Amino acid sequence: MSKNWIDTHFHVFNAGVAVEGARYAPQYSAKLSDWMRQAQNVGVARGVWVQPSFLGTDNSLMIDALKSHPDKLRGIAVVSPSVAIETLKTMHQSGVRGIRLNLSGVSHDIPEWTLSDNIWEAIHTLGWHLEIHTDQGKLPQVLRQIPSDIPLVVDHMAKPLDARASDPTLLALKKHASLAPIYVKLSGAYRLGGVHPETLTSLLLSDLGPGALLWGSDWPCTNHEEFANFETLIAQAHAWTGAESFEQIMAHNPTRLYWGGGQSQHQQSPP
Repeated sequence: MSKNWIDTHFHVFNAGVAVEGARYAPQYSAKLSDWMRQAQNVGVARGVWVQPSFLGTDNSLMIDALKSHPDKLRGIAVVSPSVAIETLKTMHQSGVRGIRLNLSGVSHDIPEWTLSDNIWEAIHTLGWHLEIHTDQGKLPQVLRQIPSDIPLVVDHMAKPLDARASDPTLLALKKHASLAPIYVKLSGAYRLGGVHPETLTSLLLSDLGPGALLWGSDWPCTNHEEFANFETLIAQAHAWTGAESFEQIMAHNPTRLYWGGGQSQHQQSPP
């Protein structure tokens, strides 16, 4: 049933496993085999495993899985700002393609990252990107603190305060897109705090173009598990994007970003 669709945002973890001081510790296990079965049932052939914040910088579970499934999986790691370049190069060989900065629920002031020239150099050298998850309305604050030429992937529809073209988050996305590749994930609509996802998708399509959008299930939708239904999530994405852009978002864009030539091929301007 595979349609070569790609889920660019899912998590795997074991019950009760979390770093000390984590704001969330899962009470159940989300297994890779469960994600694979559910994804493949609806035509999703490949996926991008995103390291959850509560596992900290121990990416070992993900790395082992990437090595076992090099054709089906890519990964986004969580690292410290002082991580060694050689460590990132080793991760790249395993299938990691980016670094996640999850600021949800914590301070969005990131001086330790602003000064991490080693991180920015490595992202460019490896053809990676920085993946950012913020609280609602906080993305502009974060973008002001990082180099303007860093390729970005923004989680959960960028979480603006409002679905308006004049919203500061939408304006910040457009500004960054004029300087460097940027992708926004159509995922986690239940994390938007009442912002209408279909209106927001329409704005993203208009402002950034269909070449800048990705789809992610956010499986198993932690703290929102009742939404973890692949058929419903894909149907929603289809309704938001329309048939004309749907296949590009589901297959072409993520194939290029995670399995293909990387950032240089990204079309930054709308069609």
